Amino acid sequence: MQRRSFVQTAAVGAALAAPAIVRAQPQVRWRLASSWPKSLDTIYGGAETVARRVAAATGGKFEISVHGPGELMPALQVADGVQNGTVECAHTASVFFFGKDPTFALDGQIPFGMTSRQMTGWMYAGGGLQLLRDFYRDYNIVNFPCGNTGTQMGGWFRKEIKTLADMKGLKFRIGGFGGLVLQRLGVVPQNFPGGEIYTALEKGSIDGAEFVGPYDDEKLGFYKIAKVYHYPSYWDPCGQITMYVNAKAWQALPKEYQAIFELACSDAHVEMQAKYDARNPDALRRLVGNGVQIRPFPKEVGAAAWKATNELYAELSGKNEKWKKIYDSFVKFRDDQILWSRFAEGSFENLMLAMRNPTAKGG
Repeated sequence: MQRRSFVQTAAVGAALAAPAIVRAQPQVRWRLASSWPKSLDTIYGGAETVARRVAAATGGKFEISVHGPGELMPALQVADGVQNGTVECAHTASVFFFGKDPTFALDGQIPFGMTSRQMTGWMYAGGGLQLLRDFYRDYNIVNFPCGNTGTQMGGWFRKEIKTLADMKGLKFRIGGFGGLVLQRLGVVPQNFPGGEIYTALEKGSIDGAEFVGPYDDEKLGFYKIAKVYHYPSYWDPCGQITMYVNAKAWQALPKEYQAIFELACSDAHVEMQAKYDARNPDALRRLVGNGVQIRPFPKEVGAAAWKATNELYAELSGKNEKWKKIYDSFVKFRDDQILWSRFAEGSFENLMLAMRNPTAKGG
């Protein structure tokens, strides 16, 4: 009896002492609208990771319910949903909303932009996060990096792209800003959610599509229709995923909950990239086993895309002050990282490729 009494007393003491701050906080329930199909466990799962971490750290006091596209609103309307307070938060890719202002695309991926690691460096230590928060203030949104897919693949095609001329007239699904560049190469870009790509390919309403990379693309079954998988993705050197939070809801959140939420987003950010790095190699092998032909884009496609991209950025910088302010910081950080990579990771990776495959001549 004495031992039982001691254990019960200790348990009560711990319950009173350890979670005192949490117990004093109010019960908060948020709804989260995701832009990602539930079948994509890694990218959709980023929001679920945030919800689990927040609930665990607050003893269930702060609950976030995660909803897929169409449950609360369509996938490409989540920015409006957060802005007007229909939902408290959303998990999405900012590039989807470049039609509102091209500056949105700088919070995620732009053609010939930064890799995942470089983007994270700019966001957390290069001033990018604060610059973007200043931009989002006009939309009643507070943004948080909340995942990254890493460098993506160039996309799925019914026929191999052998020359630049093969790009002309192609109806190609591409998410957002990259379409502005491809349009200059003669492509007819189509922008719609990932969950609709398979049906569009199957019906023949598009000739090709890009989405993420081997792991997610395999799940969505694109290889069953389009057998040519091109690389690299000039338009998606990384795919940063963003958590949008309604500014009024954020300000009303207790400071302790704000800190927990921000840490949960950072955790999900790291976890997503790790999962894609771990899962993409095996998925790529399976795709090849299913008859997929992996082909590099012709060099002339890359050269034309580079030229068109820089012409577009110069035009935007000349007429959009919000874009220019953030892009100037973005491109300086990118160029500094490219220089550093020449002596560090880039050099090492080239060495490793040569040592593991000394007969390879590059593609």
